[in-house]
Amino acid sequence: MIGLGSYGYTAPSSKKINAYDVPQGVDIRGRFDEEFAKILTKDALQFVADLQREFRNHIKYAMECRKEAKRRYNEGALPGFDPATRYIREGKWTCAPVPPAVADRRVEITGPVERKMIINALNSGAKVFMADFEDALSPSWENLMRGQINLKDAVEGTITFNDKARNRVYKLNNEIAKLFVRPRGWHLPEAHIFIDGEPATGCLVDFGLYFYHNYATFRNTQGQGFGPFFYLPKMENSREAKIWNSVFEKAEKMAGIEKGSIRATVLIETLPAVFQMDEILYELKDHSVGLNCGRWDYIFSYVKTFQGHRDRLLPDRGQIGMTQHFMRSYSNLLIRTCHQRGVHAMGGMAAQIPIRDDPTANEAAFELVRKDKQREVKAGHDGTWAAHPGLIKTCMEVFTNNMGNTPNQFKTVKRNDASNLTEDDLLQRPRGVRTMEGLRLNTRVGIQYLAAWLTGSGSVPLYNLMEDAATAEISRVQIWQWLKYGVELDGDGLGVRVNHVFGRVVEEEMARIEREVEKRSLRKECIKKHARFLLANALLQLWMIF
Repeated sequence: MIGLGSYGYTAPSSKKINAYDVPQGVDIRGRFDEEFAKILTKDALQFVADLQREFRNHIKYAMECRKEAKRRYNEGALPGFDPATRYIREGKWTCAPVPPAVADRRVEITGPVERKMIINALNSGAKVFMADFEDALSPSWENLMRGQINLKDAVEGTITFNDKARNRVYKLNNEIAKLFVRPRGWHLPEAHIFIDGEPATGCLVDFGLYFYHNYATFRNTQGQGFGPFFYLPKMENSREAKIWNSVFEKAEKMAGIEKGSIRATVLIETLPAVFQMDEILYELKDHSVGLNCGRWDYIFSYVKTFQGHRDRLLPDRGQIGMTQHFMRSYSNLLIRTCHQRGVHAMGGMAAQIPIRDDPTANEAAFELVRKDKQREVKAGHDGTWAAHPGLIKTCMEVFTNNMGNTPNQFKTVKRNDASNLTEDDLLQRPRGVRTMEGLRLNTRVGIQYLAAWLTGSGSVPLYNLMEDAATAEISRVQIWQWLKYGVELDGDGLGVRVNHVFGRVVEEEMARIEREVEKRSLRKECIKKHARFLLANALLQLWMIF
């Protein structure tokens, strides 16, 4: 997904009354706003342009390498460990010591860079808040620039939010979570900023603007001399990690701060990347603080990688948990890799949200969270993710009961047994069945999420789970896969092929959605007004072949 180009295009003009002051070669195509201009300063844009000019050819080459790998996988090849980098995997090296400010990361909360969300997340009691420009954010010009303003205010400690509906003012507590920021992936352009006639790279815009405005204050207030801290998404190999390392070094040189000040955690959320975890850490050695099991995108990547493989069809989305052998192997190898190199092995997202009107269902959901977090901490993860502030206490109790006062498990859980994991373990076919209810749920979630995304919301509560682009992608590509290969719904005794019932299912689920939005606040006024238009557009994107 890219920035929504329809937002506020400013036509070129020789006389602009309200125009951004831009350096040579930079063109802002988003609408002018005086608040945005405080972020889009000439010097900040020059920094972004310098990054773009130095690294754009490296990025283009990396994206071409992705296309070539995709071609090989579509022709039957499988991802695997690279024999040429065996010396890195078998070497006795470690990453730079983890900064004291982020030694303890036992529970992290994630969410979009929205003002109220940032305040609630920083106040949530979590050790870390990952502010998201990626999967949890619809990348409109408004959302992106407001997000930069919000983060600047958060770093400065001045952020507040006046909720007039509740007659309440939100502000930061004395103790807050450490702030990590997740920019977009390498593959996403930014449609609102052009540099030398081509769209800027989205992640360089997100990183560059945030770093330029906040590095000095962050190091003094949150980083204890280090930082800023980042999460890096969607990488497929160490070549892409090497580009990030070079970006960090250039930023540190520009700022006049020590090499290794910037630190980042890489999400292992693509199937090819699981075979390059050592290599990714090696490239980011001075800037790394760990890896994270981005398990929802990882499931999506399994389908994307094997889209040409008829023998690797997924069961219902709800059956692809961490107890599946290929998922458990991925988690265990990540833990071993991180602890061998002296950095954090972060667990996956608890996507549940509190169910306030049903205590029994709420307790059942929380029990699922406890079991998942118990599995993670026992396996050796140093921390975990939660999507809602209401889960923080539960997750924290599980990790603290098992870890005590130790900030992490680097030295206590080595997982040497995972050294025996093979390519076959990491690629084992998922087990399970496909059902009509699975098809219906995927259809409802996919359509509703994309409808919300098109109206500006990238993080959406649906059916007691917090859905973002990653979970919506699973819904989309799973149905695509089932349709492509004409699979039979074999799990509920129906024995019908998806192709024969899909049209009817879409119509029925669209009708159900229109009834449900009457009862929910999911952009209700917008969906009611434009329901068929939004759902038709969402449907088009939903079945698009990636």
